[in-house]
Amino acid sequence: MRKSDFFSISLQSENYTNGHTDPINDSIDTMLKTRKVLFITQEITPYLPDTEMSLLGRKLPQFAQERGREIRTFMPKWGLINERRCQLHEVIRLSGMNLIIDDTDHLLIIKVASIPAARMQVYFIDNDDYFMRRLGAVDASGKEYADNGERAIFYARGVLETVKKLRWVPDVIHCQGWVASVAPLYIKTSFRDEPSFRDSRVVFTPGGHKLELPLTDQFRNSLMFKGMTGKEVDEFGPTLTQTDLYRLAIKYSDGVLLPQSGCDDEVKAYAAKRGLPMLQCPGDIADADTLQDSMDFFDKIWSAGKEAPEPED
Repeated sequence: MRKSDFFSISLQSENYTNGHTDPINDSIDTMLKTRKVLFITQEITPYLPDTEMSLLGRKLPQFAQERGREIRTFMPKWGLINERRCQLHEVIRLSGMNLIIDDTDHLLIIKVASIPAARMQVYFIDNDDYFMRRLGAVDASGKEYADNGERAIFYARGVLETVKKLRWVPDVIHCQGWVASVAPLYIKTSFRDEPSFRDSRVVFTPGGHKLELPLTDQFRNSLMFKGMTGKEVDEFGPTLTQTDLYRLAIKYSDGVLLPQSGCDDEVKAYAAKRGLPMLQCPGDIADADTLQDSMDFFDKIWSAGKEAPEPED
């Protein structure tokens, strides 16, 4: 792919004007490189079966690390993950915090495992109520969990609190799937003044399981956290669909990375309306060119509005 053809969709917004050269059209050779990337993922193979989303969750962080980027990767400890077979163990120094959701304390448990073939470490967010002995979006009979919204809230806050404890400062944060869809909201509101996140750029990828049950007004109440007023979700109705959940993520993101299969037109139209740069993966996520395009996209998002470095001789 030619550098001039890099973006499948490229749109200007107020974030990329105000006297600056449009970074979306700048040469890739002069953009600022991301040094640290945080991946808040929904699925990672080999912990879950191979799907487009689980391969993205595995291949993109691995590629970033192999290209010299420092990474941290998180996923939920879904109940179908065999801890003994996958060699998960609890990180005591990071565990033990109580997160209050809907006036109830929920213990945050952090586990970690490694993928030897990728030389990659993965952190798992666990909790007895939301993840232990419970599967992904649906149970063994295919019935959707009624508290999926609260599970997403716990996951997002659990990741962000853990990154704070690690005193790690990511340049770009990639949020993937429905379970990570409230993370952009928290990063840009409740956690925006935290040293770990105040300069971070957020890229969101929709996809994975299609939620059918609407998220009730109880979810809206549970979503409220420090510094939030309720206006953050005013544009949505009393119940939120999965499309609304993705729109909420996009509202607080700086770019959208679409999987090859794409997403529904309403989600893409919403991102376009907000003037966000979008990239749709042009091919198989395991393909090196596709992975490089995605990393270049991260670098472009990170570079937006910043003074470009001098080109190397």
